[in-house]
Amino acid sequence: MSLKSDKLFKELLNNFLTINEDVKAVLISDHEGFIISGEKRDNVDIELVSVLTGLINPILERMRNEFAFKKYGTASFDTEEFRLLFISIDENIILSLVLDTLASIDKISPYAYFLAEKIAQIMNAQEGDMVQVYIPNFEIESDSSESSQRIKEQIYQMRLDSGGVYKFKFVIIGDHEVGKTSIIRRFVENKFSLDYRATIGLNILAHSMEFYGNQIDFSLWDIGAQDYFKRFRKTYYLGTQAGFIVFDISNTASFSNIKKWYKELYDYVKNKDIPIVIVGNKIDLPQERSVSYQDGVKFVNELAKESQNRDISYIETSALTGENIEDAFTLIAYHYIIRSKEKEEEKLRIRLMGIIKSILNKKASLNVTFITENPYWSPGFQILNEVNSLCECDKAIDDKDKRVYEYSNGVKINNYLFKEFDVTNSDGVFIIFDARNKQHIDSGWKEIIIKILQQLKENAVALIGLRVSNESDWSIMMEEFNVNEYLEKKLVSLLFFKIGFEYRLEIYDELEVMFNTILNIL
Repeated sequence: MSLKSDKLFKELLNNFLTINEDVKAVLISDHEGFIISGEKRDNVDIELVSVLTGLINPILERMRNEFAFKKYGTASFDTEEFRLLFISIDENIILSLVLDTLASIDKISPYAYFLAEKIAQIMNAQEGDMVQVYIPNFEIESDSSESSQRIKEQIYQMRLDSGGVYKFKFVIIGDHEVGKTSIIRRFVENKFSLDYRATIGLNILAHSMEFYGNQIDFSLWDIGAQDYFKRFRKTYYLGTQAGFIVFDISNTASFSNIKKWYKELYDYVKNKDIPIVIVGNKIDLPQERSVSYQDGVKFVNELAKESQNRDISYIETSALTGENIEDAFTLIAYHYIIRSKEKEEEKLRIRLMGIIKSILNKKASLNVTFITENPYWSPGFQILNEVNSLCECDKAIDDKDKRVYEYSNGVKINNYLFKEFDVTNSDGVFIIFDARNKQHIDSGWKEIIIKILQQLKENAVALIGLRVSNESDWSIMMEEFNVNEYLEKKLVSLLFFKIGFEYRLEIYDELEVMFNTILNIL
């Protein structure tokens, strides 16, 4: 065994011991009991386990013959001091785990098969191959409930400004030999191996890619397709946030089984509406194609309609040549981020509506005015009408220079242009200036703010948003916007804020600031 393999085994087994205190020792040996590598806690006789490994091999050999791949076998039994779990990695190598007498075999088995897969990767690795030896805690890392603050913070970084780091768990499933592991290896290492080896239960790899100037960190869960591992897959699916279902375009049966895999994913994942990409692999074999591109698109459209999941897409790839591999992962990242943003927007709409109701409980009406330069671009006006959309619109004026919507709950939403506006009766005013690629404010911007301050009633709120870019100088602009002498004459709350590339979510934030300020003044 090479020094590199020895180091990888040592790190891998030590990582495994830290996951579960019920695991007392981990041993890799051949069928005669010769120890290849092992790590243990202090009170375990590793030599005894080695002897038992040699004795158990005939049983594992018989069990291996019951499997389609003639490789896998497992056995467990108890001694007075420990529980022992044995897993055959191939015809010659056995993984042995020494467990506490009260340890749950069912709970530890999913981890044990994941460990077996990592051991097989190390033993089959070629020069230059990468093997990640991180051991996940399935229970902790699979917590994707909406109440999880960790996941919430990840999701609501999704503003698509540059420089963000976003993480999500991604599963890749489908029949065996369709190329799942090869797709992941091509994506992570840009390599392809012609030697096929079935995944033992589960393989997990971490990988990052750039997405519009942001870093997307994938936790890639390559789940074994063998029926034997089906009972563990429920554990592996927990916390899934996106996935590939892969089929082989030259294998009609693998195409027919997509529905089976979709149903399994649907049954086991708590979030029933995750983004999914159906991947037709092996387009490097055009002469052997038995599923046309049109058939794939038609099937995915029907599946999306049947399941009412609009984020199901179709793409064809070649793990051999690398064609469309990067695009496939970009597609799933896009779906995930957009879906996450939409969910967060829905939460924000509900929260804003709650604040509006609190204001209306204290006063009968709420009058908000948006002022824009372009009659066709008023995101704040659009967002607030969406927030208040559950109420009937009793009166509407909708022309180029002036738009007014009056709702049955007492909310009045106005939109004017820079050239002419009236905010006399407004509780809050929201204006956006486009300062991208500018070092100074435009002539006339300060006069617009002065006019707003002169018209506003006491205790009203004015929010001034500046769309800026990296070239914009915020501090200079704030100096040029100095209107303190006008604020001293009237009790008005004036707030400036920056707007970046992903302005919709930022506008939600600022509307919340506006309404909370109005509420606190009442």
